[in-house]
Amino acid sequence: MKYKPKIRDMFYLILLIIQATLSAYSQDTILTPFNHQIEEGLLKSDTYVMDWLVATDTTEVKIGEVTTQIKKQDTVIYVITHVKMKQSKVEWVDTTKVADRSFKPLYHASYNEQRDMVLKFDKEVKGYYLDKKTAIKTEILEETHQPFFDSNFYPQLIRLLPLKNNYSAKISIFDYNPKSKVGVIAATLKNTKKTTLNFNKTSVAVWKVEVTDAISNNKTVNTYYIDARTRKLLKHDIDFGGRKMIMKLKE
Repeated sequence: MKYKPKIRDMFYLILLIIQATLSAYSQDTILTPFNHQIEEGLLKSDTYVMDWLVATDTTEVKIGEVTTQIKKQDTVIYVITHVKMKQSKVEWVDTTKVADRSFKPLYHASYNEQRDMVLKFDKEVKGYYLDKKTAIKTEILEETHQPFFDSNFYPQLIRLLPLKNNYSAKISIFDYNPKSKVGVIAATLKNTKKTTLNFNKTSVAVWKVEVTDAISNNKTVNTYYIDARTRKLLKHDIDFGGRKMIMKLKE
């Protein structure tokens, strides 16, 4: 006698197929300017300062300060960071420009004691990299065949995503470093969970998100603590090679 599947069995089979499809989609899909779940309204013009600390055993030693200015103007978003190190008289300055809504990269300039770098994003990535120690200037002309975010901007994107417990994603980013990988690589978000953080002697509900990327061959673990209500970045831990640095918001 030929077996006739029951309607209930067919229903469960369809559910399994849908779940498998959604699971495969979530694992394989990479966030790009043309495919993302970013909540644009969460990004507002703002200026904030973070202490840069090095953790040694049970103590934290301040080594610098990072000021970030976010400015939304017409259809462009500017992110400008100024880094003041205690042992340096020269300020580090990074300027990033991205398109509103898509967050597609337009321009990135970075100046510090070790090097100068300028990148202009179009159909190709053009610019230069000047190593100030060797005085060698490298002209940059990179063809890219897939969409991406600027590696200097993607930390801002993390706090704009639809975070929830166990949220994970991959972000397509472009990074230039003559001593490591060049081009379009990925950053991976994982182990997202809602927890609390003791911030300014107050317990604050935060999203804790772990991120690694191919810039460090996924060996450096960045842990972001994002205010669940305001989406401000309150704390950022950087763990690499048994060492730890901390960024803490000053308020």
